Amino acid sequence: MTAVFCDTAAEAVAGVADGSTVLVGGFGLAGMPVQLIDALIEQGATDLTIVSNNAGNGDTGLAALLAQGRVRKVICSFPRQADSYVFDALYRSGAIELEVVPQGNLAERMRAAGAGIGAFFCPTGVGTPLAQGPEGPKETREIDGRTYVLEYPIRGDVALVGAYRADRMGNLVYRKTARNFGPVMATAARTTVVQVTSIVETGELDPEAVVTPSIYVDRVVQV
Repeated sequence: MTAVFCDTAAEAVAGVADGSTVLVGGFGLAGMPVQLIDALIEQGATDLTIVSNNAGNGDTGLAALLAQGRVRKVICSFPRQADSYVFDALYRSGAIELEVVPQGNLAERMRAAGAGIGAFFCPTGVGTPLAQGPEGPKETREIDGRTYVLEYPIRGDVALVGAYRADRMGNLVYRKTARNFGPVMATAARTTVVQVTSIVETGELDPEAVVTPSIYVDRVVQV
């Protein structure tokens, strides 16, 4: 499979529909696909569910999308930080929904979606409010003397990913800690859109260094 290479970030996010679930890579600002988020703001999609590690920093990137009132719900691990004032104000006013998911569970639920796993049992959150689902307590089971809670995959309509380099097929490599949620998000979405700093010819990337194979990548834009 060969990815489509876009001339602009606006072209890369074209067609994102209202009501979409959008997986947004990044750990703080590391690996955050800021240019794709800015393009999504300009594109106009609304009523979005955003899945990300946190709920935005400062007033740029994901926080700017929230400030535009375009997000209905955030699913994340760290909604509250010193500079998460945009989300904080929206949540306190009742303008946005929140589902808190432990960080390891967040990654594993997306990995499960990409791997075709229907559900899995995990000990994280047992006996805490995090074991409460939208419709009541989550199913639990005792396995080898330990209690586990049932978790379901998180799938995205679109994933916005920040990588380092792509080749002309769409194979991706990442730089340092920017390799965080991007790889699992790329597998868990129907359409994966990636921003990179450079594009090289096929064969120039060391195959052993490729983290996300092109089969998971739909659109690439150099920014």
